[in-house]
Amino acid sequence: MIKHLVSAEDLDRDILEKLFDTTDSIKNNPKEYGACLDGKIVATIFFEPSTRTRLSFEAAALRLGARLISTENARDNSSGTKGESLEDTVTILAGYADAIVMRHYEDDSAMRAAKASLVPVINAGSGRQEHPTQAILDLYTLRECKGTIDGVSVAIMGDLLHGRTTHSLIKLLARYKNTKVYGYSVKGLGLPEGYTRFLAKAGVEYIVCKSFDEIPCNVGAIYQTRVQRERLADKSMSIDEFRIDAKAMSRMSKNTIVMHPLPRVDEISVDVDSDDRSVFFRQAHNGMYTRMALLKMMIGE
Repeated sequence: MIKHLVSAEDLDRDILEKLFDTTDSIKNNPKEYGACLDGKIVATIFFEPSTRTRLSFEAAALRLGARLISTENARDNSSGTKGESLEDTVTILAGYADAIVMRHYEDDSAMRAAKASLVPVINAGSGRQEHPTQAILDLYTLRECKGTIDGVSVAIMGDLLHGRTTHSLIKLLARYKNTKVYGYSVKGLGLPEGYTRFLAKAGVEYIVCKSFDEIPCNVGAIYQTRVQRERLADKSMSIDEFRIDAKAMSRMSKNTIVMHPLPRVDEISVDVDSDDRSVFFRQAHNGMYTRMALLKMMIGE
């Protein structure tokens, strides 16, 4: 098993399948896992805002019998405001806890934290780079809905430049056979070249779409994301964002599911919520179970 989870590249297919099987077991038999982290302490330290990731990790730890130490707004409420380095903060936390779950605004933060820590570090979002545990729950939901990931096609949409969830998802999709990715982005926010090269090297076909209509109507899943305006260099940038609504869904196959890492703003209309193909809330709830499986595998075995 991996010592730290910094990048989706730390997860091979065997680890993913074990994670998914463990998640299935936890969902079906939750009471059997209520004490598997008894005596363990999990530290959650978030330098950026979070609802789903932080709370689902904390719920996961508590449901496994662990205890928590937590800092929600570490950017303002930690010794970092006094000039303490990230490495020193992590070194101290490693003496208090059995695992550190961290979100940070700097791209290389997770890698630096892992190098400084004697206990497992789990990347809960690092700048514009990656969000591997989000990709785990995304892939698990995809498998749950489709029965398999091999051969699945996914259309990723929105802010592909700053979208760390899409960056990690792409890396995990590449672990499977005959997957295909369509990319439809807001102008100026396309997928970075490094990720297109990664897909090409892995043998995954990546097709750039210039409009929503270029996405095949029978695509397996649409993965919509919001524009991350907080990361834009030019805050006044005019953005013409495509919105998925009931009309847009009317051209898609009955088997095309709609996913979103959340939070959403205006990029998915609420009139899509009642569509059976919308799985983004199910996706978010799966996050607690996949993170239970991850914590169990990293510090409970």
